[in-house]
Amino acid sequence: MAAAAPEAKILLTGSTGQVGGELLPRLSKFGEVVAPGRDAMDLANVASVREVIRAVRPRWIVNPAAYTAVDKAESEPELAYAINRDAVRVMGEEARAIGAGVIHFSTDYVFDGAGDRPYVETDATNPVSVYGASKLAGERALAESGAGHLIFRTSWVYGARGKNFLLTILRLAREREVVRVVADQHGAPTWSRDLAVMTAHAMSQCEAIGDVADVLVQLGGVYHTTSSGETTWHGFATEAVRLVREREPEVKLADLEAITTAEYPTPARRPANSRMNTSKLASCFGWRMADWRESLRKVVAEL
Repeated sequence: MAAAAPEAKILLTGSTGQVGGELLPRLSKFGEVVAPGRDAMDLANVASVREVIRAVRPRWIVNPAAYTAVDKAESEPELAYAINRDAVRVMGEEARAIGAGVIHFSTDYVFDGAGDRPYVETDATNPVSVYGASKLAGERALAESGAGHLIFRTSWVYGARGKNFLLTILRLAREREVVRVVADQHGAPTWSRDLAVMTAHAMSQCEAIGDVADVLVQLGGVYHTTSSGETTWHGFATEAVRLVREREPEVKLADLEAITTAEYPTPARRPANSRMNTSKLASCFGWRMADWRESLRKVVAEL
């Protein structure tokens, strides 16, 4: 990797979140990491976003932060769009002005989940929720800004920190006798650390080639970045509980009951098919995401 210039700065959003927290220690090799909190950089306020970027003048803007309250977004779409679209548009505009690269994280929810095969990057999008629509709008705003960018679409993100499905299931499994889990939505649970390591690898590849803005003209665009393999939410929960039982045989954990999406109604619709093909990531960056079971074992051991 080409040595980072002494004045190089990386602006990281959401550094206390699942992905941002894993990125924080992995980005310092590229330069000084500036990770403002919400009080310093309010993503719901485009003036705040613009002001921080102009003050920092980063070479990379890495944006894992997002409005992620999928059900709540149905009742507060303005806030979801402000954070997931408008802030991203400003990041793109400011990055283009200074020749910076943008790395932005998106979601499987840009698809309607109607297909029966893993989605590729060129498949038609058709979000079925406000959250998904706002994330797709953010993708488009970044692309239209003219900034060099990488958009990493991922799914079912979890880790040892923050609020996520894994931690919720393991807590409920200790508290209840039976936990009901949806078994007809298919996808790949993706460890936040795997995403962070992959991101650092992609940045290293870009840095090694040359000027970030120029490199992203060739390599930029949308990439699917989910774990290898596939399962359902019920399958994910079952494997997690099995791994905990393996490590703590004396602990009594709940039985897991498989249910349908229809039996667990939510304000926002979820895609039934969240599987994504990651061949483009492998061919362009030489990176293959780990199998979800392998990563889950590591996280449970860490917990």
